[in-house]
Amino acid sequence: MLGTLCTLITALTCVSGVTVVTQKPPVVTVRKGETATMDCNLGTVTNSGAGWYKQIPGGVPQYVLFFYHGDSSVFYGSGFSSPKFTSNHQSTSDYRLIINNVEERDSAVYYCKTWDSSVKEDVFGQGTKLIVTSSSLSPPVLTVFPPSSAELQSNKATLVCLSILPSESKGFADVTWLSAGSPVSSGISTSTAVQQPDQTFQISSHLSIQTSDWNMDKVYTCKVSLGSQTSEENINKSKCPTEE
Repeated sequence: MLGTLCTLITALTCVSGVTVVTQKPPVVTVRKGETATMDCNLGTVTNSGAGWYKQIPGGVPQYVLFFYHGDSSVFYGSGFSSPKFTSNHQSTSDYRLIINNVEERDSAVYYCKTWDSSVKEDVFGQGTKLIVTSSSLSPPVLTVFPPSSAELQSNKATLVCLSILPSESKGFADVTWLSAGSPVSSGISTSTAVQQPDQTFQISSHLSIQTSDWNMDKVYTCKVSLGSQTSEENINKSKCPTEE
């Protein structure tokens, strides 16, 4: 059962006809002792409730709670209870997870799940990252590397964006790429965060591009968001030293 759940959360596969579960915001950043909230819309499902699961990087999902708008009680998983964790609803398809008096150990990705009886499928949202800090987060530090001269001899080339995140981030950050100011949706491969000996986290993101676009001096931007902190770094051919 747990293996199946892990597969479902990892894959988040879209199946035709299945409701779309939407979570917002994608990232919540709060300080220790504050209250964190995150919302979940169940799409077309109105006759089922919302279950919530917590997953830390590299860990298995933990069942937090389940709440249905037709019940007066919240049902909790092992190790989770009120008043620390609770839930309410704004409509028959809109639910909210509330975590009071947050601690750094509450930092994780929280997934919302519902049951779509029309297709007899469990459906998960894309997850909300909760970052709990004891102070204001430092912005990510970015370095973008150009394609190698060997790569540029072919039709494809690769840009690499290296992000250094503060230890308080727990490695949670969103990486996106822009091409001439417009979002890029393909050719991106981003690693999971890896903790370094100094306790910071490192994420690397690769963008595959056409050599012709690079030679046209198109500007590419790596953008990394960490809660309310966002860093950007631009790169284009004319800004890079010429390799002999």
